Amino acid sequence: MAFNLFIYSLVSFLTLFSISKFSYNYKFLDVPNKRKIHSNPVAYTGGLALCCIYIFSIYLFDFSNQKLDLILSIAFLIGIVGFIDDKYDLNTGGKLSLQIFPIIYLILQESLTLNQIGDYDYFKVELGTFSIPFSLLCVIFLINAFNYFDGLDGTLSFSSVSVLCILIFLTLNNNTHLFLIIIMMPILIFLCFNFSIFNLPKLFLGDSGSLLLGFIISFTIIYLANQKVVHPILLAFSISIFAYEFLSINLIRIINNKGIFRAGLDHLHHILLKKNKSLLLTNFLISTMNIIFFIFGYLSFKFINPLASLILFIFFFIIFFIIRKKFH
Repeated sequence: MAFNLFIYSLVSFLTLFSISKFSYNYKFLDVPNKRKIHSNPVAYTGGLALCCIYIFSIYLFDFSNQKLDLILSIAFLIGIVGFIDDKYDLNTGGKLSLQIFPIIYLILQESLTLNQIGDYDYFKVELGTFSIPFSLLCVIFLINAFNYFDGLDGTLSFSSVSVLCILIFLTLNNNTHLFLIIIMMPILIFLCFNFSIFNLPKLFLGDSGSLLLGFIISFTIIYLANQKVVHPILLAFSISIFAYEFLSINLIRIINNKGIFRAGLDHLHHILLKKNKSLLLTNFLISTMNIIFFIFGYLSFKFINPLASLILFIFFFIIFFIIRKKFH
């Protein structure tokens, strides 16, 4: 296993390096404009490289679970949708339409649906016939929440790593642990390119990367919920910062009569960067917020009950929204 992990790391690095060189040679570049803070054109194909790496992982590692293999296989398609969007700047309707096909396949054909969202001692929330539309809405919600976080170097990557670390903590199965580590390793290597460490070619995740990571983590959470090894409220806490920010920014835009689908500099990472002037501190704060929310959720679940954890999840969102609206 150690040798396979070494090979996987090496292939991840070489794939990222090769695709970055190819992208600069053939002008697959994100060109700066008035709403982008980078000053030079940067390759936007980091997500495309991750797609290739994750496909390779299926052949290198045995997850002993067809569902996990399928999540990575179908995720390649969602990555291609993001790449097309990066290249041709699709409108919101076009992008959402293309996202739906891979999502529908896993939900309908592979039964990766949320059938229940938890037993809270006093009541149990069974979704019944609503499970398919609810699952579809949740996946679309989370995929685009991840897309919202892809605005500064490292923000989406560090935030995704925080989610994966939480999921590793929550799961006991060795195959699931391996799967989560396999997802995380290329992201960590990608960060070296994202920050041009050792003068590596600079790479952005692009929409291909943000949609890819959102898709994989969405269906991984559904898979874990169906396995009934982790309570759904703890899975919700693992992605709390994504859920809170996505809901908050769209509610604020609606309140202010602004289009919810427009691009802008009103995201959490932009606001924090403006306040503290430090990219690393901004990334640290966002990732730490996600972990802190989870810690409180986990402690309330463990030492009180699931209902207390659910109430705390809602309470944290209200507080987050109030503060977020104040500093919008």
